Amino acid sequence: MKCLHLVKALTLPDCWVAAGFVRDAVWDSLHGLSMMPPWGDSDVVWFDAGQTQVATDGLIERALRKQAPERRWSVKNQARMHIRNHDAPYTNVAHAMRHWPETATAIAVRLNNDGHIEVNAPFGLTDLFQLTLRPGPPFQGTKKPVFDERVRKKKWLFRYPQLQLVREIP
Repeated sequence: MKCLHLVKALTLPDCWVAAGFVRDAVWDSLHGLSMMPPWGDSDVVWFDAGQTQVATDGLIERALRKQAPERRWSVKNQARMHIRNHDAPYTNVAHAMRHWPETATAIAVRLNNDGHIEVNAPFGLTDLFQLTLRPGPPFQGTKKPVFDERVRKKKWLFRYPQLQLVREIP
């Protein structure tokens, strides 16, 4: 919750805590593992087509590190990430997440103005809660080697032995 409050205080447009921050917490819980910080980064994603400078993300990361130095913060304005990913421009964070490598990673959360947790999950939550590791649509074709490398490098099948690897979307 501390992370969600810190990110809300940034008041960035279309801003969420995403990816492994959410996925690992759920998979750890479903595997009976104790609560621990995310294995990787605490990913903050936001969208503002008018502020696509990489330096802006760096300033935000530094501000978050000052307030929560125990986290490895990674901040990315999704308005520019289509360039790195060789995609057409994204229109918002949810659209960008449709281009992420795994369906269970394409999930983000934030605190709304009422203090409730809001979920952004363009592929739904089923894969996350059913322990299904599945590539997102772009990673079933020419980008499939990227998905395969992530599965190997991140050792999800070792860390989470109940995961079911599925290589296509129904």
